[in-house]
Amino acid sequence: MSKRDYYEVLGIDRSASADQIKKAYRQMAKQYHPDFNNGNAEAEQKFKEVKEAYDVLSDAQKRAHYDRFGHQANYSGSGGFDGFGNFGGGGFGFGGIDDIFEQFFGGMGGGRRRQQGPEQGSHLRYDLEITLEEAFNGLEKTINIPRTETCGECRGSRAKAGTEPDTCSSCGGSGQQQFARNTPFGQFVSSQVCVACRGEGKTVKEYCPACSGQGRVVKEKKFEIKIPPGVEEGNKLRVSGGGEAGLRGGPSGDLYVVIGIRPHKQFQRKGSDLYLDASIGIGQAALGVEMNVPTLDGTASLRVPEGTQHGTVFRIKGRGMPHLQGGGKGDLKVRVSIKVPKRLNQKQKELLHEYSRVSGEEAGVESKNFFDHLKDAFSGG
Repeated sequence: MSKRDYYEVLGIDRSASADQIKKAYRQMAKQYHPDFNNGNAEAEQKFKEVKEAYDVLSDAQKRAHYDRFGHQANYSGSGGFDGFGNFGGGGFGFGGIDDIFEQFFGGMGGGRRRQQGPEQGSHLRYDLEITLEEAFNGLEKTINIPRTETCGECRGSRAKAGTEPDTCSSCGGSGQQQFARNTPFGQFVSSQVCVACRGEGKTVKEYCPACSGQGRVVKEKKFEIKIPPGVEEGNKLRVSGGGEAGLRGGPSGDLYVVIGIRPHKQFQRKGSDLYLDASIGIGQAALGVEMNVPTLDGTASLRVPEGTQHGTVFRIKGRGMPHLQGGGKGDLKVRVSIKVPKRLNQKQKELLHEYSRVSGEEAGVESKNFFDHLKDAFSGG
């Protein structure tokens, strides 16, 4: 079942402001909330749909990625994004022991406590495809990445220029509200995220118009990426601080450029070695030949000795890929195949018949000649 557009779910335009998104969510959440629709499975499903749409569109970072990638984007955790960009959140791990404790002691339906101090921004991933020649020589590449940056107007405070956020009067700046209940086992104190400030510990009277009160804006950033010679498929290049902007003065995440290498028409690669197929004629295989074969940086001389058999592999040392850690190159391995002509002129037939005669092989219409033996050898007959 395909998902509905989040803007359609909330009944708003794609240009809707943060306040308009919040207002639409409150109206629809009240309409479909399970507490007002006892036993109505359809209303419960619509409430979940509305909540999911609001969670994305109310966050500037998630909304920007959704506008760009739609439902292809996979969101994770605290603003993390696993479609185009993020490895998720501020790191690569899953919830730790703090998450487990909060599930049992963090509150009755209040959700997870929000971090109030500086928080690192999410990491970003960029897939970069290059040619085998570029991987051989190394290169510098310019890439443009859409990412969130700290708003220049409010400097991340979310408040309109000239104003400052206030300490939340409901929680005293803790971001948590505590509740006490008397039980047969004594008094039980629980806590939940403050509704007034949504766990931030601060409230804003007038939001910054430049970022709609999010403290961050989406901008395209240009990066110069230096790719070393010998880079391999799947290698990751880390750009420190190239990820999303941090929260509450926290550092930016990192950018990880993941290398992909296009298949080559002539060469195959295994580690630092290159593999090449080369064809030679029957006479060259029998008598030997010295030939030039292509490499990624020119040509190399290959001596094929007389009597070479089909499928023989020759090694040309040091003409493969550079070792990524330095210290020389791999090898070029050339596998030769023997071309058997499909048609022979009269002179060629006479010479092959003569070869068969002096070699003691039977030749003629009813018996297999040298050429027939060759054809059988390569056809598996």
